[in-house]
Amino acid sequence: MTVSPSLAIESTNHSMTRLRIVVDAPFDEFRSRFELAVPPLDTERMAELFEARASWDEVKATIAAYAPHDLMIYATVDATPLMSLAGHNRPCVEYLMGNHVIAERMFRHDPAALLYAPLRVALYEDADGHTVFAIDQPSTVFAGLGNPAITRVGLELDRELDALLVHLGIGPVTRS
Repeated sequence: MTVSPSLAIESTNHSMTRLRIVVDAPFDEFRSRFELAVPPLDTERMAELFEARASWDEVKATIAAYAPHDLMIYATVDATPLMSLAGHNRPCVEYLMGNHVIAERMFRHDPAALLYAPLRVALYEDADGHTVFAIDQPSTVFAGLGNPAITRVGLELDRELDALLVHLGIGPVTRS
């Protein structure tokens, strides 16, 4: 297969800051606290809004009422069972966490923002048995798109993340 010379291919290098936060709580306890603070996306309610062709203001109001810390879990991937088959006995759960109202404020400038929204969170137990909360700092992730409006939203997400971590007893941690 040949690439048409009329196709534009861009390559952008950018760096991110990974936050690895050791939590002073057992894995299961912290996971429960995290999942209470960041509820799963109510897909049934979102489907109702879509079917009703709700206004964006209705969507915003629904999310504001539903997500106490402005963040929701879009997906949960528990790697623990599968990795246990390879002999790994440490728990590890990945979450896609975000808020589509916030994501829209980046999407309007560049749909590529959805490469990083929702945010990826890994909650795991390290080799020493400590619970770890890991995430790439939002402002450093979204700055890679090179759009100041998107970077500003990334900075707001840093503050949202800090507020969540304070609520969970482990923050703030960002330096934005």
